[in-house]
Amino acid sequence: MKNSIKFIILAGLFVWHFQPQTLRAQNKPADRIIFAYGGAPNLTFIDYVAKLTNKDQPSICFIPTAAADNRRSIQDWFDGTSRLDIDPHVLLTFISSYQQKETFEEIIMKMDAIIVGGGNTLNMLAIWNAQGIDTVLRKAYENGIIMAGGSAGSLCWFDSGTTDSRPKELSILECLGFLNYSHCPHYSSEKSRRPLYHQNILNGDLAPGYAIDDLAGIVFRNEQVDHVVQMNEENKAYFVYKEKGEIIEDILPGKIIKTIK
Repeated sequence: MKNSIKFIILAGLFVWHFQPQTLRAQNKPADRIIFAYGGAPNLTFIDYVAKLTNKDQPSICFIPTAAADNRRSIQDWFDGTSRLDIDPHVLLTFISSYQQKETFEEIIMKMDAIIVGGGNTLNMLAIWNAQGIDTVLRKAYENGIIMAGGSAGSLCWFDSGTTDSRPKELSILECLGFLNYSHCPHYSSEKSRRPLYHQNILNGDLAPGYAIDDLAGIVFRNEQVDHVVQMNEENKAYFVYKEKGEIIEDILPGKIIKTIK
């Protein structure tokens, strides 16, 4: 009996080893990719998301929940993407059953990439949780659909970070946790963000994490930094952590990408 089992295992390993490499590649789980950038969506980064899919005319869905499905941001999305070789979509959350006949899951799982817009991160996450969209996004991510976004659209993928979603002052927000770090968008463009992020890490209120200027972005592959892109030399990405009671900012090396105007 033991010899029979051993033979079956060895035979299986032999078949796997000598099967065509293309078949083995098909069995390999899809990489999980997140492209987080510091500021609002722009054509350069939307085009970069399209390139990350490695597909011709990929289907890319914009989710403007954080801006309450703002009509202007949706119109800007379609106006801008008309210049790119993509198939653009929008996922609306302020809808009724009469307006939308597909479920959120049916829409999301057909996409090659998701881009989340900016706005009120706290309200967005609350709506996603109520509608089950957060669960669907996790499923999509695990299945290789690219997640992307800036501002609220970058913060949401991390464990936590500072947000302007509440009255009076910036505060800490727990997020989806696809990436096991804290995050700070708008790192250099909004003066209050950087010192508060440092203080929260020093106090232990936030874990070490990634800070991103408005015109820079980090591509994470399987929850690890793969590479950094920048639209100019001034905008950068950083890993921020505490060492011996002081804040350390490690600038992540990046490559300048061609800007689409």
